[in-house]
Amino acid sequence: MTKEKQKQEAIKRMNILKLHPDTIEVFKTGDVVFYSESLSRDFQGILYWVSNKEDFVKVIKDFETKYEALVYHAILGHYDFGTCLSLLYVSNNKSEWTTDRNDLKENITYAYVHNFDVPDFSEFGIIGLRPVNGGIVRIA
Repeated sequence: MTKEKQKQEAIKRMNILKLHPDTIEVFKTGDVVFYSESLSRDFQGILYWVSNKEDFVKVIKDFETKYEALVYHAILGHYDFGTCLSLLYVSNNKSEWTTDRNDLKENITYAYVHNFDVPDFSEFGIIGLRPVNGGIVRIA
């Protein structure tokens, strides 16, 4: 699997999620990843550059190296069990891609969730999402 094929797949998924067109264009030209965060009910899906957060960059790079995946977006959430970064990614297993795209159309996806406060709680799982304001809100 080449990184370019994963990138093409990531762009398809970003369009399904209705991410802001500028985030897609920046990703196309330079692999720049954004993350979404909800600060309140009025400010949901706000987009930020991952590159401004060194700890986020490290989590993403370590994940991509370990799992031969390509992260195309992340969602920052603050929960009772810790501050978490949910990584949306394209795996190196092409046979999963159609199912992954269909799941996104139903507002769910398989993601890796990194827990900054309790790293042992980091795990893969299904999360629910909703496009908002050009970003994404995690709903489950």
